[in-house]
Amino acid sequence: MKTGKKKWAALAVAAAMVVGLGACSSDSTSETPAGEVVIPDGPLADASGTLTPSNPTTLTAWITAAASAPAPDNKITQLIKDQLGVTLEYEIVTPDNVDQKIGVMLAGGEYPDLVGTTDLRMRLLEGGALLRLDDMLATGDYPSLSEHVEPYIKKMSYTGGEVEDGLYIFPNYNRFYGEITGGSYYGAAFWIQKRVLEDAGYPDLRDMTIDRYFEMIENYKAKNPQTEGMDTIGFELLASTGREWGMTNPPALLAGSPNNGGVIVDENDHAEIYANKDIAKQFYQKLNEEYEKGIVDPESFTLTFDQYQAKLATGAVLGMHDQGWNFQTATQSLQGAGMDQYTYVPLMPVYEGVEPWYADRDVMNTNQGFGISTSSEQPEKALKFLDLMLSEPWQKVLSWGIEGEDYEVGEDGMFYRTDQQRINAKDLTWRASNRLEALLEVLPKHQGQFSDGNAYGPDDQPTEFYDTLTDYDRTFMEKYEKQTWREFVNDPPENPVYYPAWSITLSDDANMVNQQLTDANVANLPKIISGSTADFEANWQSYLDVVSGIDVAVYEDAINEGIQDRLKNWQ
Repeated sequence: MKTGKKKWAALAVAAAMVVGLGACSSDSTSETPAGEVVIPDGPLADASGTLTPSNPTTLTAWITAAASAPAPDNKITQLIKDQLGVTLEYEIVTPDNVDQKIGVMLAGGEYPDLVGTTDLRMRLLEGGALLRLDDMLATGDYPSLSEHVEPYIKKMSYTGGEVEDGLYIFPNYNRFYGEITGGSYYGAAFWIQKRVLEDAGYPDLRDMTIDRYFEMIENYKAKNPQTEGMDTIGFELLASTGREWGMTNPPALLAGSPNNGGVIVDENDHAEIYANKDIAKQFYQKLNEEYEKGIVDPESFTLTFDQYQAKLATGAVLGMHDQGWNFQTATQSLQGAGMDQYTYVPLMPVYEGVEPWYADRDVMNTNQGFGISTSSEQPEKALKFLDLMLSEPWQKVLSWGIEGEDYEVGEDGMFYRTDQQRINAKDLTWRASNRLEALLEVLPKHQGQFSDGNAYGPDDQPTEFYDTLTDYDRTFMEKYEKQTWREFVNDPPENPVYYPAWSITLSDDANMVNQQLTDANVANLPKIISGSTADFEANWQSYLDVVSGIDVAVYEDAINEGIQDRLKNWQ
């Protein structure tokens, strides 16, 4: 399939449309006078009558998400209004802008009804923006949320001491029900375009090293300096605020450690930072060499998150280190245009003598998701909305769509999609009108299986996943004798009890030190990578001098205290 330059440009623009602000408005923004409450028929209605079209409700929602706002004609937006009488008014903030927005909200003390946060520093929670929800759940009025929380209440509850201990946030990912399946991989990897491996004759990917990874990229770029009229980019880095871990996390993974954030935890459950260790020096020296060869994109260190996604969506980037979920907008853009050879597979380079531990068992995001604000004048309605969105009927709407339009049900009761429905699901414009992706990104989810045996979403339904693959992807998988993208990474061992260390709630002092380390990385690593190879040792030493001036022990002690607390209370 030939694709002209205009279409490539359109793809880049589509991927860049990760919206800062979006809204869905309605003519009905106030409640009707007292009267009979009419509850619509069907499983999507609120049987309690709290949310009903005869008594309309407007809920404001603040969401930190990479996904864009829904289109004005979004059918799920309309369905929520028709069934529940709820109009959602969104403010969607991209990761690049979240720090400033959190500061503004905390200073003003006024918050939307629903607060969707992914802030690991938990500034909104500890700043008093969120309601403690334990007593409301104890009423029994929110059955879906109660079932969701009950088995994992210790993990989900806040115990940091800045506000009263308790449940404030419903995690947005990885609370599972029933069997866990899935065809795609969304975790950490050094990603490489399929066309690179195809051109290399589908080489053996076992015993992958960082040198082999870059060698494949170098060879392909030398043979293909242009991609549809654009310069081919060998390797992209992301140093954008809030996503700088794309640049800082690789040394731990290369050393065989799972993703614990800024620390490596040894076999004795003791954590230390690795930013100033030889495993980090080895990686950044390699990047420095690749930069001098013209493989690392010189624009890497100035890209915003949106610009990074847009570059990937052009198809010109051969590889990068990232979490798979972080560049889904770009992937969907390429898939929607039928350009599967420009999408990516995960590779796991490691240093000599260690086993890769890139894929972990999916970890519950205990401090990311939705909460109810302390300034909401309708907390019961806001919580009821979350409860209904977590019910199986609404979860199927949010993840599969509308039966008969977006998926079908076989005689065996299993969900599947037609070829056209699969094509639709890959089209970004269609998704804007038929999915609520920004909302779903932060909502609690019924991952795993529904009570009827169907998987949470199409990608998790084994037969549907395989049928969704294009001819190109099926051929690619057959070359490697694999059936899912997950099979390209390690079989995850059991997670340590405390895992992951990056989700441990830190004190103000430890947070300050962590921020100083982050600032040191963002300020110095680009200079180290882009500097002359002759100056590498001097630049590295300058970086070590900066790190040595930071009271790292405060941060490490807080992490180790959190590890011991989890070992004591989570088992």
